[in-house]
Amino acid sequence: MSLPTVLEKILARKAEEVAECRARISLAEQETLAHHAPPVRGFAASLMGQASRQLPAVIAEIKKASPSKGVIRESFDPAEIARSYEAGGASCLSVLTDVDFFQGADDYLRAARAACSLPVIRKDFMIDPYQVVEARAIGADCILLIVSALDDGQMSELAATAKQVGLDVLVEVHDGVELDRALRVLDTPLVGINNRNLHTFEVSLDTTLELLDRIPSDKLVITESGILDRVAVELMQSRGVHSFLVGEAFMRAASPGDELRRLFFPHA
Repeated sequence: MSLPTVLEKILARKAEEVAECRARISLAEQETLAHHAPPVRGFAASLMGQASRQLPAVIAEIKKASPSKGVIRESFDPAEIARSYEAGGASCLSVLTDVDFFQGADDYLRAARAACSLPVIRKDFMIDPYQVVEARAIGADCILLIVSALDDGQMSELAATAKQVGLDVLVEVHDGVELDRALRVLDTPLVGINNRNLHTFEVSLDTTLELLDRIPSDKLVITESGILDRVAVELMQSRGVHSFLVGEAFMRAASPGDELRRLFFPHA
C-alpha cells in the first residue's frame, strides 16, 4: 500500500530536519551528550511490571496539536501535565517532539521528564540513527519505530542504535502486514497497535482485537488511539490487553491526570 500523503510530507520534512540538526550538532557531539545523560528509567520494565499484575499500564501522551485535529490543548505546560499524569497513575509518558506537524519540541520532553519520575518515550518519526542518539541525549528512555514509515533495513538499524545507547523500542503497526514485518525484523517486547487508519484517519478498536492472536505471548500489546471511555477500556481488558497509549482524551480534559484516573482507575 502506498504511503498516506500526510506521512509522505512528514517523512520528507523529517529528512530535511535531520540534516539541519546534523549541521548544528554533529553525531559525535550528540553521542557525548547521550553518554552524559541521566540513567534510563526502564520504559518497558515499567509497563510490563504493571500489566503483569493485570493493572492498567498507561502511556499518557503530552501532545499540543496534530495534523488532523489542529491544536488540541491551548493551555500547554508539559511539566504541569507530567505531574498531573504521574498523580493520576500513569506508568509512562509519551512526548511529541515533532515541531512542524505536531507543534512539539525537544524541550517539552526535557521539561516533562524533569518534572516527574516516569519513563518517557520520544514520540517522533524516527528515520535516522542520529535521531536515536539525540533521543537519548535529550532524556528519552524509549523510542517509537513506525513500521509504515520504515523499510526493514531502517528498522533494524534504528533498533540496533537504540540498543547501543540503552533505549527501549516501541514498534507501532497498523495492520497484519506491518505486524508480520515487525515480528520478523525486531525483537522488542513492546508492540503497539494503532487503531487509526493512516489513510482515512478512521479509528476502529477491531484493529487491535483482530491482530491480538497473532502476537507471541512474550510480547506486551499496547493499544493506541480510540480509547475514549470505560467501555473501550473494559473491552480491551476483557481480551487481555492491559497496556494503553492515550493522548487526545486526556489533552482535551481540564485536568489530564484526573481524566486518566477516571478512565482507568475509577474505583481507586
